[in-house]
Amino acid sequence: MTPLTETRPLPAPFPPSALAGSHDGLAEVLATLTEAIDTATTVRRPDGPIPAGTPADVLAAAAAALGPTELPAEGLGTKGALQLLATVLIEHGIDLSHPRAAAHLQPPSLAVAVAADALASAGNASLDTYDSGPSAIAVERWLIGVLTSLAGLGERADGVLTPGGSLSNLMGLLLARDAAAHRRGVDARAHGVGALPGPVVFCSELAHFSTHRACAALGLGEAAVHPVPVDEHRRMRPDALAAALDALGPDRTPVAVVATAGTTDFGSIDPLPQIAEIAAGHGVWMHVDAAYGFGALFSRRLATRLAGLELADSLTLDLHKIGWQPAATSVLLVSDPTAFTSLDREVAYLNPVDDSEAGYDGLLGRSLQTTRRPDAVKAAATLLAYGRTGIGRMVDACHDLARHAERRILAEPELELVAPAELTTVVFRYRGRDESLADDLNGALRRRLLESGTALIGRTEAVTGGPGSRKRVCLKFTLLNPTATTDDIDGLVDSVLDAGRTCERLIEEGAA
Repeated sequence: MTPLTETRPLPAPFPPSALAGSHDGLAEVLATLTEAIDTATTVRRPDGPIPAGTPADVLAAAAAALGPTELPAEGLGTKGALQLLATVLIEHGIDLSHPRAAAHLQPPSLAVAVAADALASAGNASLDTYDSGPSAIAVERWLIGVLTSLAGLGERADGVLTPGGSLSNLMGLLLARDAAAHRRGVDARAHGVGALPGPVVFCSELAHFSTHRACAALGLGEAAVHPVPVDEHRRMRPDALAAALDALGPDRTPVAVVATAGTTDFGSIDPLPQIAEIAAGHGVWMHVDAAYGFGALFSRRLATRLAGLELADSLTLDLHKIGWQPAATSVLLVSDPTAFTSLDREVAYLNPVDDSEAGYDGLLGRSLQTTRRPDAVKAAATLLAYGRTGIGRMVDACHDLARHAERRILAEPELELVAPAELTTVVFRYRGRDESLADDLNGALRRRLLESGTALIGRTEAVTGGPGSRKRVCLKFTLLNPTATTDDIDGLVDSVLDAGRTCERLIEEGAA
């Protein structure tokens, strides 16, 4: 047993620069980032937007570069660790700044946003209490004010940042559920939704799947979702919505109408003014999933397409789509801040009443999260740096690229335009000589481009042709690189044609 009087030397302390929040630490962050950038300039990037090779080969190469899956006894040091990770991320990762990266609603991040995000991470503030990050709270409140004003929601509107559009939609439906329960005289927070008879959530048949997930998570069940048919422009039909609401019996509870402003595949925007009028006439909460489409408000040219957005009770927007932010930068906005009442919590170690009354309060009652990082900082930096005009030019540039892609597809006999460019997406198909093989051909075409690393394009399914047509495998350009050119788009289309011809020949040879 070691005598109490025996002393042992303490281990050498870490230098102050090891902690990012200090002045020395911020200097160390800058130095280590500079080293990582120096490493990045020497690492060979893939020629295309994604590494060539099969998924198994690419993942195995990245894993081999990282080394054994065991915690090293001694670290590599900051320089060694960053050099290793920079090499792995660049050699075996995706390059969203490549002009042929056009698969998903996943833009290249703006440099100012990445720099601001690093600054926010260095401080490691949280938004739940005042003493966890007062400046971060102020930045989020500023950002929410800017966004509610842009959306036209009115002076009382409020909001909160969330970890993604799916979580924003979950939050919106949670508030809608609690509002519906309140109308029924039920305290959903205390008693759940068991006393809420026959809950129904209406949405377009093309609504994002997160609506179904949210209903499942909230105890409403996915069966509560009532898909409403769309018109020939892939927008929710107001007449079908009104008829469905009118048909509800007294044993059913309409919880919410979810309108979509920018469907994932087509960018189509539901007729918001008509939907809002119908929802208000039935006393039903209107949530707008504008995760994709909200960014059109930055554009003077496209903003009018979102007329009626200001009538929403709640709405989702993702600045990590049209907004060029590092993920995740999603926001839920509400027209009436009392909607957050059911999220209020009083916790002795966080927000006791006397502290709150004295102004020492945070944003705990706005979120399902407790600790919450200051994601608003990167978005605020972007809005301050570029303003509406600068961001609007980026939106217009991407819309112009999508319109060019649409025209080029229409000019190619081997391609079929399935949906025009409403925002920044274009859906199309490679026709092929044998219609019975067309679905397999389009799937194989995309995989060939992926394996070659030549281009990164999207895939979906859509009904094509006239009445009686069925869903077919389609291809999709999602164009969110404002620095790309029309020549880049022509090259992207050419790569699709080349891959289609090769795959068609291989499929026909295999079928012969």
